[in-house]
This record gives sequence, C-alpha cells and structure tokens, in this order.
Amino acid sequence: MLHAATHDPSVVTLDFANGTRARFHAIWLRDNALDPETRDPGNGQRLITIGDIPADTSVSAAEVVEGDLRVTFQPEDKTVTFPASWLADHAYDREMSHAKGWIAPGITTWDASIEAPGADWAEVHRSTAAKRAWLAAVAEYGFAKLTGGPTEPESLLKVADLFGYVRETNYGPYFEVRTEVNPTNLAFTGLGLQAHTDNPYRDPVPTLQILYCLENSAKGGDSIVVDGFRAAERLREENPEGFALLAGYPARFEYRGSDGVCLRSRRPMIELSPDGQLIGIRFNNRSAAPLVDIPFDRMEAYYAAYRQLAGYIDDPAMGVSFKLEPGESFIVDNTRVLHARTGYSGAGSRWLQGCYADKDGLLSTLAALDMTQPEAAE
Repeated sequence: MLHAATHDPSVVTLDFANGTRARFHAIWLRDNALDPETRDPGNGQRLITIGDIPADTSVSAAEVVEGDLRVTFQPEDKTVTFPASWLADHAYDREMSHAKGWIAPGITTWDASIEAPGADWAEVHRSTAAKRAWLAAVAEYGFAKLTGGPTEPESLLKVADLFGYVRETNYGPYFEVRTEVNPTNLAFTGLGLQAHTDNPYRDPVPTLQILYCLENSAKGGDSIVVDGFRAAERLREENPEGFALLAGYPARFEYRGSDGVCLRSRRPMIELSPDGQLIGIRFNNRSAAPLVDIPFDRMEAYYAAYRQLAGYIDDPAMGVSFKLEPGESFIVDNTRVLHARTGYSGAGSRWLQGCYADKDGLLSTLAALDMTQPEAAE
C-alpha cells in the first residue's frame, strides 16, 4: 500500500506504507501502463510501440487513491491506475551493482553433501503440488530424479510432456545410451565419462536433458551430477583473475561425428549476463576445439584457470552419485549442471534413453502452477 506520492513532470516519487521509497520515470510508467488500450486484458501483451508514446510525455498529476497510484500523462491527458503491489514488485530505483558472477535469487548451489531431490512418477501425475515441487527442485538445484516410472521404451518422452516439449536434434527425438559397435559418440560406449555439459557445440545448447533408465544390471555405470555454478563460485573465490579469463574469452567447441553434421560454437566456459550474473557453464573436454581467441600473453593463465575449474569439477566432494534403476530418470539443467558416469562392464545390460527439452517450458509451467494453484507453492 502507498502512503504518499509526489511528482515533477518527469519523475513520480512514492512512499510505501512499509517505509520504503521508490522513484519512477514518466516514460517508464507510460510504457508500462496497465489500461486496456495499452495492454491486452487477456494475455497482457503490449498493444502500443515505443513510437506511439509521445516523446514529450510528462506527468501532470499523481495521487494515492485507496492505497494505489493514479497518474495522469500529458500531452495525451491519459489517466492510469497502478496497484501498489505491482509497483513494489517492479521497482528499479535500487542498488544494482553486483560482483561478477552473482547468482540469481532462487538458485541454491550445492556439493556432494546434498541429498538428491526427487519425486515419484505416480505422484507428479496425480498431484499438482508434487509436480510443482519437482519442477521447483530443477529450477533451484538444476537437477532432480523421478522414480517409480514405467520401463517401456520412450517413457522419457512422457517426462518431457509433464512440462514442455522434446527438442529434436541430429540424434533424433531421443537417443539410446548403450554400448554400440563403432559408436558415433563416446557416450555410446562403456567408458567412464568426465562430468560435462551436453552439446556445447550447439548455439543455443539444449537447456534440459532427461536420462531415463530401462535396464541396468551391468556392474558400474553410476550417474554423477556436479553443480557447475558451485565450481565457478569456487574459482571466483580462489582465483578471481582466472574466473575473469574463463568468463571473458570465448572457448570453441565442435562436433563432426556423423555424415552431414558439423556443429560449432564460440562461447565462454563461464557465461555471464551484461550485469555480471552467472547464467551458464559450457564444459566438455571431448568436444573442445582449439582455443584461438585468447591473447598470446594470456593463454598460459587461461589454461591454468581451465585446469583449476576442471579440478573442482572432478573433486569427489562436489559430485552427487546414484545408480539409476529401471523406471528411474533424472533431469538436469544443461546450462548449469554437469553429468558424468562411471565406467561399466560388458556383463549384464545397461540401457538408458536420453532426450533434450527446453528450460523455458519448465519455468513457464512452474510459473503457471504458481499463479493458478498458489496453494501448491506453499
């Protein structure tokens, strides 16, 4: 609730009942007006362009009415009401400086001490609250298991159906993870794999990966997940100059594993937004192409930082390990969480299927559940 509002032609200053104060520019308020001529009442999309707003837009009146803000804009002589709660949620008059590598609210970094979050197949299909909790775990921790599922091939597609759509690649809608003769990818052998993010040679990368177990009687083949954000945090804390190198210069990745396919990308191993937020990790030694974008006099220091980051990723104290049983699966945020596996023998059988999906679908489903079923978020 608002306590008071003052204004000049270009700025409205608000005092909230909780004692906080925030300023809003006239042009910002006009652009974000909530009236039906500015925004569609059904989908909330804006109905005007920036060019439709007069360049000399100003505020001629601003007052508190029943705890909310009522503003009149000139030269349109247009009056709009803004709920106080909406203004509080969208206030931008605040300190915005962050240390490089800051992590968004709602994300929790972790190491091997965490208990793997998970949910039951039947529960997430039956209960909105269970489904919401499972999706929220992926959003917060970057991974979660799903147990008690069916063991029929393509069951992983039903996992993606819970929140979005499968992203098809040159591997098809999904791929098999089992020992093959003359494999096109090392993932299709019994070799152990270092923790990595998948498909760093794509731009954009698939943002979610689902791995689903159908058979697993082979000795070994345990799955391991590592929080790449936590590894980057450690590097930033212990070697800030090395962190800046891996974030400041692009690495290169390439895949040419089958006829007609040559995928390449040029992205940093540690990706930051323009305001320094940690938003992505790309780490895959098998797909790394020669580094050619680092200055000569920084190359040795870059490799030292690369080695240091790899050491954190390989540290047993960083990884959560589990062996998937038939009907179990896990989902990882492929922009953050690295996955690995221990080697396994030819005795017995190990058959997993994998597919990719997009994180925006998961986050959209989660946000929609929070809006339509707020009790599920409590």
